[in-house]
Amino acid sequence: MVSESLKQVTPVVLTWNEEPNIARTLESLRWATSVVVLDSGSTDQTKPIAKSFQNVMWCERAFDTHVAQWEYGIRQTGITSEYVLALDADMQVPERFLQELENDVPWGQVAGGITPFEYRYYGTALAGSLCPPQLRLFRHNDVSISQPDHTQCFSAEGEVYRFRNKLVHDDRKSVERWVASQVSYQLLNERGLSNGRQPRLRDHLRRAGLMPPIVGALAYLKAGGPFRGAAAARYAYERAVAEGLLAIRLMDAKLRKAEGSKQ
Repeated sequence: MVSESLKQVTPVVLTWNEEPNIARTLESLRWATSVVVLDSGSTDQTKPIAKSFQNVMWCERAFDTHVAQWEYGIRQTGITSEYVLALDADMQVPERFLQELENDVPWGQVAGGITPFEYRYYGTALAGSLCPPQLRLFRHNDVSISQPDHTQCFSAEGEVYRFRNKLVHDDRKSVERWVASQVSYQLLNERGLSNGRQPRLRDHLRRAGLMPPIVGALAYLKAGGPFRGAAAARYAYERAVAEGLLAIRLMDAKLRKAEGSKQ
């Protein structure tokens, strides 16, 4: 029996070849009356797995940008509930978060809700992560979506609720898929550094090529260091490698510019 509170929320999940993740995500959303899954053309078992859940409304759209994909998923799939819970396909709603969503959110009084995240690797939780809390619950008619770098950013005017409990992030796709994604993400991050925004400290450190070791060390400590074993080490390496790819792009741009000035 779905409570009246939860009837006000429609989860929206974006997918593309999410066979390793999608069943766990949708299993955590069985409470929802309807779940919109917007797919970008998966060629694995994402579609049959998703459609095996009775509350899933399957939609397809060719991917162009994160902003356009989310705009479509949120505004053009026939959602009638007041609120949307925007999830990546490797995110799950644990029981404590669901209880808070059902019982503590002041429905109708807030524009949305900001959620923290618990990072896991194959079920092993990190002590913490470098990922900041994000607006993931919002009125679907009022949300604004932008893309300052490699992914979307949701914003909403008005009072927002801050969740105490965390959404789970547990991505089990292959290392090869992760590397391919990071190559494309760091191209977008490189462009984001030149989009005219006010430079931040991390932007200066990135341009100087100093971020990979700094981020790797911070990620390891934040994740729990030796107390979280391989999970903390993997998280640290992921963050350092991602920053390393961006640093290589930025150094290449510097070197090409220096070469051009000599000619």
